[in-house]
Parts: sequence; structure tokens; C-alpha cells
Amino acid sequence: MSGTWHKRLFAWALAHCNGRYERFIAQRKRALFAGLHGTVMEIGPGTGPNLALYPAAIRWIGVEPNRYMHQYLLDEARRLGIVVELLDTDLEGAPVADGSLDAVVGTLVLCSIDEPETALKKILRALKPGGRFIFIEHVAAPRGTLRRAVQGWLRPAWKAVFDGCRPDRETRALLEAAGFAQVTCEAFEAPLPIVSGHIAGWAVK
Repeated sequence: MSGTWHKRLFAWALAHCNGRYERFIAQRKRALFAGLHGTVMEIGPGTGPNLALYPAAIRWIGVEPNRYMHQYLLDEARRLGIVVELLDTDLEGAPVADGSLDAVVGTLVLCSIDEPETALKKILRALKPGGRFIFIEHVAAPRGTLRRAVQGWLRPAWKAVFDGCRPDRETRALLEAAGFAQVTCEAFEAPLPIVSGHIAGWAVK
């Protein structure tokens, strides 16, 4: 328990305290998810807030290494009456064949992955030609700003409390350098302290 208390607490907090953010972001998620079909893998699905927003009839696979999230997600799937395939592993360990996925979805997850460049390469390999990586991520504030300095000061504690999250990760630059044929990205502000700067969009293989 001593080594996992933060993971358990983070799962509880997402399940019980994240409603305001999810209401704010729901319409943007619906728009991004609207055209999804076939086999869709969601990385870091957490407690399952996205499940209600997907189109019907997709095959949904979730990759969630924090096992304390699992029961919340499975309960949400049962409430919605949908079938899910939930894998107890991280993205690197997911048994996904190259060129097998129609889409990959990640919302507020690249900030928590130790090696995001490697993760993006795996996503790219796993997608079918023309497949999309759908993303919503908070991103580092511009260099030289007070918010960026605060993000840097808080990084060690933030990472410990929020299950590996780095508040100052430059995720947009990582996406643009990952090798996708096209990256479409919109910046916006979200009602989150410290990490209000967000991007949303898709990257096409």
C-alpha cells in the first residue's frame, strides 16, 4: 500500500472530483470522436469518462497501467451497457499488432508517459494507413512566462501526486516531430490550475 497510495488516491480523485473539467471538455471530445469506427485503442482511459462519448459499434480496447482505475472504468462500462477490453499494462506492453488499429485516443495521458517519443512511435506503428491518433493534452506554458516557471518548480511534487504527470511537457512539439503525415492541432484554455494551456486535434498516419 505504501508504494501505491498516490495511484489509489489519484483514481479516487478522477472518479469523484473531475466533473467540472469533464463537463467543460465533453463537447470537444464528442466532436473529435464523432468519426471513429472499427477498432479503437484508448491509452490511459483512467476511470472511463470518455466511454459515453464514443460512437456506437466500435471495438474499444483500453490500456491502463493504474489498476486502481479499473473498477471505476468497468462500473462505468456496465452502467452504459457496453463491452470493453481493458488491459492491465502500459502502452509499451500492450499486445497490439502493427497496422491493426483504426484509431488511438489519448486524453491527458502523454504528460504521464516516461518516454513519450517511444510511445508515439508505437502508436504510429499500430495505426492502419490513414488511421488517426486523437488527442487532448495540457501543454507547457510559453518559455519565459511566470506560469512556465511555476510548472518547473512544481514538477517533482506534481509528478508524485498526479501519477507521473509533468506539467511542463512540450507535447505539441513531440507530436509534430513524431513522423505523422499530418498533425491538426487547436490550442485553447481549460479550467485547470497550473496546466490550463491545452491542445486538441488529431494526427494522421
